[in-house]
Amino acid sequence: MDSRDKRSNPQLQKALCYSNVERRHASSPSVIVIGGGFAGIAAARALYDASFQVTVLESRDRIGGRVHTDYSFGFPVDLGASWLHGVCKENPLAPVIGRLGLPLYRTSGDNSVLYDHDLESYALFDMDGNQVAQDLVSKTDLVRQDFREDMPISRAISIVFERRPDLRLEGLDYKVLQWYLCRMEGWFAADADTISLKFWDQEELLPGGHGLMVRGYLPVINTLAKGLDIRLGHRVTKIVRRYHGVKVTVEDGRTFVADAAIVAVPLGVLKSNRIKFEPRLPEWKEAAINDLGIGIENKIVLHFEKVFWPNVEFLGVVAESSYECSYFLNLHKATGHSVLVYMPAGQLARDIEKMSDEAAASFAFMQLKRILPNASEPIQYLVSHWGADENTLGSYSYDMVGKSHDLYERLRIPVDNLFFAGEATSFEYPGSVHGAYSTGLMAAEDCRMRVLERYGELDILHPVMGEDPPISVPLLISRM
Repeated sequence: MDSRDKRSNPQLQKALCYSNVERRHASSPSVIVIGGGFAGIAAARALYDASFQVTVLESRDRIGGRVHTDYSFGFPVDLGASWLHGVCKENPLAPVIGRLGLPLYRTSGDNSVLYDHDLESYALFDMDGNQVAQDLVSKTDLVRQDFREDMPISRAISIVFERRPDLRLEGLDYKVLQWYLCRMEGWFAADADTISLKFWDQEELLPGGHGLMVRGYLPVINTLAKGLDIRLGHRVTKIVRRYHGVKVTVEDGRTFVADAAIVAVPLGVLKSNRIKFEPRLPEWKEAAINDLGIGIENKIVLHFEKVFWPNVEFLGVVAESSYECSYFLNLHKATGHSVLVYMPAGQLARDIEKMSDEAAASFAFMQLKRILPNASEPIQYLVSHWGADENTLGSYSYDMVGKSHDLYERLRIPVDNLFFAGEATSFEYPGSVHGAYSTGLMAAEDCRMRVLERYGELDILHPVMGEDPPISVPLLISRM
């Protein structure tokens, strides 16, 4: 199998002119945004539009962070986030996507095995069309009610089996349950023995279903970034905060000063302590960083010459353990391209990250051949490395056993003139693009209020969140 250059389309990168920035008045309040992902760009966009001087420092050679649309196949493929979770007017990103006219594919229906991380709305079937006992699911919630202490979701299922021998599964039924746990691990990017029974379902689910970004997320982030002063290749190593402002140092020793800073780097980077804070962050802030979980989910994208698989959204491989199970997203249904995406999570993802890209693609293809023995070899492949990537050190956050869901809110709370944004600071929508986007807007508004309070100019500049434009919900499409 041959792999093409994995860099995004250079013509698209050159089309962005980040240096073409309108000069602001010297007395305008200034903010440094650290991190050019969705949260950071959303914050920068809002503050720029509110007449602040804004500088974005991004460690990569591209914007987007964990949103990364690759064009090396000749068409867009998202190696990171690829869904809008909740296609509705309540989703803060829906109007942006709708105004751009970007279509979404609703991932549900047909003959696919449906997946929803809300246990009460899921359905799984074996290869003969027999449904896994729904009692198993409802009894799991009884364990949460009976036990005051938290425990891993996998332990709760074991307790159900101990209490109700009649619900114990064997053979294929047991394997199907393991496949369900595998899908759950994919949602949280973590192993079932680390996911909190007490808080695993605290995320708020918006209505409208899950829409796959058919043309990728890049057009959205590019639109938000237009005209901003974005410094690529600027890895921040130190943040000094004082009453009168902040000083930010990057890897090569250069410094940037401003009235305030918005820290919008991934939770994995904060956990690594690669950014030094002076003075140290308060203990409650450090505890929030340490006690939130950061999981890993990767994508191994296989491009084939032609389609040879069933017309379903997910192809699942059931096995004796969730580690051995796997699943493939069928992009052909959404985009018309003959692509399958293998999506390992948790320990399996960490183990695969130790392989070369070629070995990882071969491993994914081997899993495919377990269910489709006559599968033809892929002609191209792409492999993500979100856990090993020093710019992310993980995919997204989750609730660990024994820890409070309030940690997301604590991570968001400002410290003096430092403000925090990102999916791991979203109490309601962690692990999502719209969660990251909304926290960027919140951080921008908090920052605006704090800085202008000190300037004594609260009534001079426009608020970050002004009058809402007309709602435009994205177009949902369905391919047969």
